[in-house]
Amino acid sequence: MYVADSRAVAPEAPATTPSADSAARPRAGRRRAAVAPTVLALGTVSLITDVSSEMVTAVLPLYLVAGLGLSPLGFGLLDGIYNGFSALVRLVGGHLADRGGGRHKWVAGAGYALSAACKPLLLVAQTLTPIGLVLAADRTGKGLRTAPRDALISLSSTPENRGRAFGVHRAMDTAGALLGPLVAFLILRATVDGYDAVFMVSFCVAVVGVLVLVLFVPGGAATQAGAARPSDTGAGAVRPSDTGARAGSGAMSEPASGSGSGPAYNSSSGAGAVYSSEAGAESESGAGAGTASGAAGLECATGADTGAPARPAPAPRPTLRAALALLHRPELRRIAVCALLLGLATVSDSFVFLLLQRRLGVPDRWFALLPLGTAAAFLLLAVPLGRLADRTGRWRVFVGGHGALLLAYALLLSSWQGTAAACAVLLLHGGFYAATDGVLMAAASDSVPSELRSSGLALVQTGQALARFVCSLGFGAAWTAWGDRTALTASALLLALCAVLALGLRPLRPSVPSEGLA
Repeated sequence: MYVADSRAVAPEAPATTPSADSAARPRAGRRRAAVAPTVLALGTVSLITDVSSEMVTAVLPLYLVAGLGLSPLGFGLLDGIYNGFSALVRLVGGHLADRGGGRHKWVAGAGYALSAACKPLLLVAQTLTPIGLVLAADRTGKGLRTAPRDALISLSSTPENRGRAFGVHRAMDTAGALLGPLVAFLILRATVDGYDAVFMVSFCVAVVGVLVLVLFVPGGAATQAGAARPSDTGAGAVRPSDTGARAGSGAMSEPASGSGSGPAYNSSSGAGAVYSSEAGAESESGAGAGTASGAAGLECATGADTGAPARPAPAPRPTLRAALALLHRPELRRIAVCALLLGLATVSDSFVFLLLQRRLGVPDRWFALLPLGTAAAFLLLAVPLGRLADRTGRWRVFVGGHGALLLAYALLLSSWQGTAAACAVLLLHGGFYAATDGVLMAAASDSVPSELRSSGLALVQTGQALARFVCSLGFGAAWTAWGDRTALTASALLLALCAVLALGLRPLRPSVPSEGLA
């Protein structure tokens, strides 16, 4: 699936200090890996963590409704907390990661660790209030980790393959979601106190995921450097001997990979010169001056003959005000509004599985296997739909995914019965997630500068999660008052209306975001 990373050697290539996005673009004569190693490492962490979390998610609806006797309204409240509480801290997590100057990994790690610590607490929580508190703490961990993790994926990939990178990560994540319910099902069949055993095994697996993150995932700053840095023998590598040998031979101009940002630096024996060019070619002169062949312009810098590259001024430290000001960008604002509207009509997975069980009469012992259908469809479709989004447009695929969800609602409301109906619903449900989850983050990444990537993605995720929290509360209340069929009919009508509005509010044609805070 992945292309080996091969780099051609180019003589006397200068050191560069590129921006996050421009640095990630491969230069001519050098092929980059189709998916960065950071994406694969994060995918492994998500796979392990999803085995843990989906073990709990698969049994939690039945545990709360059949085991503890909660009403649909009470379950709707807990399900809303489970799916929407993370919205309250996602922006905080994204802001902390951006402010830390490369702390994406450690903010995400704190979130993973907090969620892991909550798993055994479900053993002692038996009533609505303590269960709600445990689930809120668990979702706080998810809120802390989601935006920094997605920012690491975005910063380690190029704009051209960002949809594929998110698709690969979501596919690995979904592989864990596929295994989690299966492990829970086997534990329930093999043990007497099945729920307690599920919660403890889930905790142990979550701890393994945290260890993999700590040991194998680079930090945010290392991720950007890794995306920009070629191999020691590849293009762009500067050897100490090269620096000394070229002293006094002239200045060199370096292309900015088509983005107009990320100038290259070189100093000669006299005055050091800094050039940035979009022409894609290098030029060298013996008179100590270089000519930039693009439209990026010329900057002159003077300094001592140190043989070291000139250092750019440090970037302004991101602030919460700057993060919130991202909503002034029309592109990001439209994406956030559309995600919020569509989230208002997205019935949670737990309710979908409970509806399937009621319609088909699935025995309790088989309930944990229902998420396998959704996870399997997600796993098979995440990468193809991510690549399709890169080629044809991310917004089309995103809205089309909600069309698949609408068809799933229609099948649940129809008179079609049997195993084939359940398989069709689960296939459409998994296709919905494959077409929306990673694709939305890839679309939002195009409109957010790299230094505020975590905060920008968190803004979109916060609005969507809050909307789904409201939807869970409303659906549970409607089910309690009018029945499940009426509640689902209202949700389907609302989803159709929101999809039409999302088509009307579709984002403008995306442009390469500026890399500064101004």
